[in-house]
Amino acid sequence: MFPIFPVQLYFIDWRRCQTSRYQEYIYQRVKVTTVMQVSREENLTENQVQSIFDLLSAPISKKKWDRPKRLSIDEISLRKGHKDFVTVISDIDTGELLEVINSHKQDEIIETLAGIDLEVREGVTEVSIDMWGGYPLVVEKMFPNAQIFYVRFHVMQHVNRELNKLRRTVGVTERGSKYLLLSIGAYLDVEDQEKLKLILEQSPCLNIAYQLKEELGSIYETSKTLKSATRQLKKWLIYAKLFYQQSAQMISSHLEGICNYFISHATSGVMEGINN
Repeated sequence: MFPIFPVQLYFIDWRRCQTSRYQEYIYQRVKVTTVMQVSREENLTENQVQSIFDLLSAPISKKKWDRPKRLSIDEISLRKGHKDFVTVISDIDTGELLEVINSHKQDEIIETLAGIDLEVREGVTEVSIDMWGGYPLVVEKMFPNAQIFYVRFHVMQHVNRELNKLRRTVGVTERGSKYLLLSIGAYLDVEDQEKLKLILEQSPCLNIAYQLKEELGSIYETSKTLKSATRQLKKWLIYAKLFYQQSAQMISSHLEGICNYFISHATSGVMEGINN
């Protein structure tokens, strides 16, 4: 027999018998009802419910901001399928979580960040954000010396979403077609590449759109300078706007920030890992 070792799970406090997600659920229920009602509904004692509520009501101790240079700001939902968003800020270079703001509203994010020393905020040189309308103003007001850039993941996410919509429109619905179209072609094995070829033969329009998606990925892989990337992206947009109207408009509107990515080629891996 193999030896058994206890492993502490990050989402369970060993001093309690509930997961962090369940505790959050209890906390939110008490906010809109009463301790007594939640106690009856969840078959917990009133002391247990009150204890959970007090625990989550306490201020969260976050890591001290130690003069970060590059930040990543993103929003996540605390529960999948719900709209209870929080804003998460991390240090790209150290991979450490700096701030969790219990809101994704522009004015509330600004209010929280205003509590960070101005000298610290002025030292930030780059901020990675999604193309949500409110973040640029947050960066402009709170990090006056920082350049905004949009990471590859967010740009490709928009393009892939539109490519998948086109797939359904032209009637390509066989199992696995979405995966094959949205995957990076070079990473597919020989068998999948043959399957993809048969899918693309069904629609010339889908074929061209797929090739444009792959070309955009190639720009990210091969462009080493800001000047080169800007030139290639502008050329790509001439053809892409015929097949990716929404994505092309979005890229055109945020072209400077998208091209700033090629200055340091920072990825969203740290932020996505923290979010997960």
